[in-house]
Amino acid sequence: MLTEPHAHRLRSGRCSTVGGIYLLTAVVQDRQPHLASLTATRLLVSELRVADAGGWATSLAWVVMPDHLHWLVQLEAHSLCALMRQVKGRSARRLNDHLGLTGPFWQAGYHDRALRREEDLRSVARYVVANPVRAGLVERVGDYPHWDAVWL
Repeated sequence: MLTEPHAHRLRSGRCSTVGGIYLLTAVVQDRQPHLASLTATRLLVSELRVADAGGWATSLAWVVMPDHLHWLVQLEAHSLCALMRQVKGRSARRLNDHLGLTGPFWQAGYHDRALRREEDLRSVARYVVANPVRAGLVERVGDYPHWDAVWL
C-alpha cells in the first residue's frame, strides 16, 4: 500500500502536455493479483480503448500484469491526472463489480515518466511488453496474452 505521508510526492512537480508521450504505471490496492484472470484483464483493456476512442490518449503499448498496469501513451486531451482518474475510476467500478469487491481497487496515485521525442519509443515499448518475462511469468513475450503495441 502507498505510504500516505509520501503520497503527495507523486504529484509534486507533475505536469502534462497534450501531445506528450508518457509511460504510466498503476498498481492494484495492496498489490493483490486481481488482474490475473482473462475477464478482469479484458475489462481493464476495454477502458484503455474507451480512453483511446474518446480522444483522451493514443495507446502505444501496454501490458496488464496480475497486480499492475504499464501503459505507454501519447496524451491527446486533458491532463495525465484527468486521464488516469477516468481510466482508474471507470475500471475500478467495473472490476469491483466483476470480482465482487468493494472499496478502492487501485492504489492512490500512479507513476509517470515523460519521454523525450528523441527516445526510442520502440525500445520503451519492448521494455513494457517484456515485463512478464522479467517477472518470470513466461519465457517469451509471445507466451503472455495480456499486452499490445502499435508496432506489431
